[in-house]
Amino acid sequence: MKPDPIEADIRARMAADGSPPLVIDAFLQSLRRWNDGDLGVIPGSSLAPLGDLPRLEDLDPFDPAGEAAISRTVLIKLNGGLGTSMGLERAKSLIIAKNGLSFLDIIVRQVEFLRRRCRAPLPLLLMNSFSTEADSLAALAQSHPGFANDGAIPLSFSQHRVPKIDLATRAPVRWPDNPALEWCPPGHADIYHALQTTGLLDRLLSRGFRYAFVSNADNLGALLHMGILGHIASRRIPFLMEVTARTECDRKGGHLARDRSSGRLLLRESAQCPPSEAADFQDTARYSLFNTNNLWLDLEALRDMLQASGGLPQIPLIVNHKTVDPVRSDSSPVVQLEAAMGSAISSFEHAAALVVPRFRFAPVKTTNDLLAIRSDLYTLGEEHQVALHPLRFTPPPAITLDPRFYKNIADFEERFPHGAPSLLQCDSLQIDGDIHFGTHVRIEGAVHLRNPTAHPARIADNTRLHTPAAT
Repeated sequence: MKPDPIEADIRARMAADGSPPLVIDAFLQSLRRWNDGDLGVIPGSSLAPLGDLPRLEDLDPFDPAGEAAISRTVLIKLNGGLGTSMGLERAKSLIIAKNGLSFLDIIVRQVEFLRRRCRAPLPLLLMNSFSTEADSLAALAQSHPGFANDGAIPLSFSQHRVPKIDLATRAPVRWPDNPALEWCPPGHADIYHALQTTGLLDRLLSRGFRYAFVSNADNLGALLHMGILGHIASRRIPFLMEVTARTECDRKGGHLARDRSSGRLLLRESAQCPPSEAADFQDTARYSLFNTNNLWLDLEALRDMLQASGGLPQIPLIVNHKTVDPVRSDSSPVVQLEAAMGSAISSFEHAAALVVPRFRFAPVKTTNDLLAIRSDLYTLGEEHQVALHPLRFTPPPAITLDPRFYKNIADFEERFPHGAPSLLQCDSLQIDGDIHFGTHVRIEGAVHLRNPTAHPARIADNTRLHTPAAT
């Protein structure tokens, strides 16, 4: 049979870019699925009720089993994201998060504390992208020169990259103005391929490691938990997803569901929802549990699942429609074929989910989130954990900063030169217009600040803003 010219082109391009054969095969598998009409859509009619799920507060009896398993556990942080949503082109984990420390600084300190307390090797593995590897390793070498993993286990491994597909031709897009934009990450489900192609999975297993806790580098609430570790070790759970109650802020994020035909748990992302069911998808009462992307893996079970699938598990496809240059809406329409790490939950027969409190999910996706984390709403504890202040008895406030003036980190820093205002007693904060803050500003209640003029406004030092304050 004559080889397909588009597939031949993809093989040649990816091989020249250094992609391992397994990754090329995986991408071509996704491309064929899309060409055959698999749009990654999961209709609501295919879902069944979740049923009862265990909760974190019930797992205290498993702490001793967790202490016994900690010496066989590794931490994996997804560190492939750039701070592009905040106007940066470097790893988001290098942004200052709290008390002058970056996300990466805090993660390293957490690991060092656990190593001392538990007397365990506890390797830290950063899964970087082609855009974050150099910056992250350079920052580690500069700020934490003695930090390393035992047993020749590297501090990082890289996810792969794949071609963007031209929507019109269904071939790899060409963009001579900036050839780097012809490529994209394949989604964080690439972790399953990267662990194989780097040999890391086999290396970890050969050194006696059995469990992995995987989370996003920008989620400082994702701490290793002895009860959860003991739960998966004692119950021999191959894959566990932490889920939490969905709020209005999460209505567009992936929710936990159960497949009606197989009875297995699954993850449904917004891109996998039929357009006609968008309102139902965002109904937080109907689909009440949200994926935190905190995952726990039994590495032996993962190896067995990958071997059974020839290294190519059938993870639900995500078809993302974008333009080749994301900041130019007039550039060529493309499709990015991706998969979510959490979607592998449907690949394990006895996968489980655990309902956790909101404090285990505190990601920073925008400067709105960054303002909250930097403020007195959150504390940095002795174990280097970032947690909601103990005197805060309600969920964090909704914060909406005018994107014209606060979206980019440089603009944000300019408007908060003395740090974040006090938000401990804030119920909500909305800022419309250009407003600069002095030092020791307190915001209490539901505050809406407006500056309709073309000139910056300034909040004076030591100001207390409270309902119904406005400028």
